[in-house]
Amino acid sequence: MAARRILVDLLGFTGSRGGTETYVRELLPRLAVLLPEVRFAALTGRAGTERVETFFPGRVRTLRVVGADPATWALGAVAGTELIARREGADLVWAPANFGPVFRGVPRVVTVHDAIYDEVPGGLAQRAQRGVTSWLMRRSAQTADRVLTVSHAAADSIRRNLGVDEDRIAVVHNGSADPRPVDDSAALLEPLALPPGRPVVLSVGNRMPHKNFSGLLAALASLPPASRPVTVIAGSRLPDPLADDVVRRGLEGDVILPGWVSDAQLEALFQAADLYVCPSLVEGFGLPVVDALRRSVPVLANDVPVLREVGGDAARYADATDATAFGAAIAAALTSPPDAAAREAARAWASRFTWDDAAEATAAELDRTLAFGRRR
Repeated sequence: MAARRILVDLLGFTGSRGGTETYVRELLPRLAVLLPEVRFAALTGRAGTERVETFFPGRVRTLRVVGADPATWALGAVAGTELIARREGADLVWAPANFGPVFRGVPRVVTVHDAIYDEVPGGLAQRAQRGVTSWLMRRSAQTADRVLTVSHAAADSIRRNLGVDEDRIAVVHNGSADPRPVDDSAALLEPLALPPGRPVVLSVGNRMPHKNFSGLLAALASLPPASRPVTVIAGSRLPDPLADDVVRRGLEGDVILPGWVSDAQLEALFQAADLYVCPSLVEGFGLPVVDALRRSVPVLANDVPVLREVGGDAARYADATDATAFGAAIAAALTSPPDAAAREAARAWASRFTWDDAAEATAAELDRTLAFGRRR
C-alpha cells in the first residue's frame, strides 16, 4: 500500500502563540512514531519555517505570502491550504490551530482548542477582528470531517457556539510537560529583580481579554499593601499592555511584567512560586494549571467548568470576577498552603495528563479519518 500523506497546516505558527504551539511541538514527533506509514508535510508562513523545522517530522513548505499577522494566516488557510493539499496528493489535512480551509475538499481534521471568541467577544475595537476569526472557525469546523478539542468544556462550547454536532467532536486532553528543574534559579531570575522575603505568585498567559489579568490586578489591589505578594505575570511582548493598569492601581512595587520568558526561566519561576493563579474567564484546557500542579505549586483558579475539569480537587477555586473575593482567596491560599500529602495528590492528579496519551488518541483519530477518506 502506498504511503498515506498528511499535510499539517502550520501557517499560524510563529513561536509566540502559547498553548496551541506547545500542542503541535509535543504531538508531531510522537505522531510520526505512532503512524510510521504516514508521510507528514507541513505548510508554514515566513515567520514559522525555521522554528517548525526544529521539530517537524517531515518536509516543511513555506507559503511566502503568509507573515506573522493573523490576516495573512487566515488568507493562506482559506485560499492556500486546500490548493496545495490537492497539488501534493495529500490524503488528509490536519489544521491543529483552530481553523483551516472553510470548504469541503481533501478530508480534514481540525483541532479547535476553544470557542473563546464567541464566549468572550472583547471590547468594541476587538469585535470586528474577532467576528471574522469566529466565522472562519465556525466554517472550518462545520466543513471538517472530524473536530478534535482538548476538554469536555471546550466540546460543549464548540457544540453551542460553532454549531458542530456532538458526534463529530472528539475530546483529547492535552498533556503536560515533565518538570525540568534548573540548578541555578537565582541567576535565571536575577533580571526580574524579585524582592526578597515576600511570597511569590505566578501567572502566565497572553493579554487577550479572556485571560482576565485585569481581574487579577484588581484582586491584588484589594489586599492591604503590607500583605500583598509579589506577582509575576509573564507571557506578553514588551511594552506590556498591563503596565498602565499596574501603575493606575498603585501596584508598581508588587507586580513584575517580564514579557516572554525562556523555558528555563519559567521553570525557575515555578520553583520560586508559592502559588500559581489562573484568573481566566474561559479556557480550552488551562495547561499552566496542570504544569503548576505537576511541579507541586499550589493553584488558585477561577471557578469555571474547564478549570475544574483540569484542576480537579487538586486546585482551589474562587470567583475571579469578584476582586475582593479573589483577593481574599489569594491571601488564604498563601497563608494556608497544602501539606506534603496534598501536594503529592496534586502531582498524581496532574500526571494523568500526558503528551504520550494525547498523541495516541490523536493518532487514532487521524488514522480513522484517513480510512474514512479512502472510502469517501
